[in-house]
Amino acid sequence: MSYFDNIRTFVRVYELGSMSGAGRDLRISPAVTSARIAQLEEHLGVRLFQRTTRNLHPTEQGQSFYRSALQILSAVDEAEAKIADLTENLRGSLFVAAPLGLGRRLIAPQVRGFLEQYPDISVRLRLTDRKVDLTSEGLDLAFFLGQPEDSNLRIRKIADVQRVLCAAPSYVAKRGMPADGEALVNDRHDCLSLRYPGATEFQWRLMTDDGPKRFRVSGRYECDDGDVLTDWALQGNGIILKPVFEVAEHLKAGRLVPVAIKTPPEQVQMACLFTHRKRQDPKTRLFMEYIIERIAGTVKAANPMGGA
Repeated sequence: MSYFDNIRTFVRVYELGSMSGAGRDLRISPAVTSARIAQLEEHLGVRLFQRTTRNLHPTEQGQSFYRSALQILSAVDEAEAKIADLTENLRGSLFVAAPLGLGRRLIAPQVRGFLEQYPDISVRLRLTDRKVDLTSEGLDLAFFLGQPEDSNLRIRKIADVQRVLCAAPSYVAKRGMPADGEALVNDRHDCLSLRYPGATEFQWRLMTDDGPKRFRVSGRYECDDGDVLTDWALQGNGIILKPVFEVAEHLKAGRLVPVAIKTPPEQVQMACLFTHRKRQDPKTRLFMEYIIERIAGTVKAANPMGGA
């Protein structure tokens, strides 16, 4: 087996804390994962992990080797990237994440065109509305809406996205038209909540005459899939807060109508998130630029007042 394959496997086992998790991430069997770690330990003459039936912990030597392994892999990746830039012989896989609505409507439809243009590249697209961790999940690139919590990551802004509070006409006929965020709270309107494991207390940040303010809304419907929330809203079950581009067709057709228009949601940025090392990879740069070129106009066109 390649020594560099063994090192890459070690890094993923270290970061994920699991042989099986690293195997799934690298698309190799648990037996191959274990064999690579054993070969690396034999080569180095040390134990890199302490193993029990349930847990896996890096040894002191493992912790030290991890720091050096990252430098080795970074140097190899940078060298390969420079060669790829010179030869235009781009190959390998890209692991990309995006929120469900953004991914389904804007990112996924563009993947085929990119792969047709670069036949030696493959794309693994993970769609999820939960927050992702680029490092621990081995991602090359993540599209997102909002503000990232990790200031060590690099950001490429795509556009400012306008959002809207909306509901089905049947819901408004039943519960009335809320004028603003205060009405959402005081009249206990059914607000459809996007929640996922680890989500913080649910609030909507809306624009008031005094600036942005958080409103602690409530409702009986919660889901970690934003498209399910849209379906619930279309059925008349409550109010959703959505990027305009996700519900533009429903608004145009009258299946959804804006509500609480005196206190609209704050705009949110759409951007790409990546590590400094991944930014050096030409296929990552190409995919990012390819997608941005094709979706930025769509996002801005969906904004009633345009976008940045």
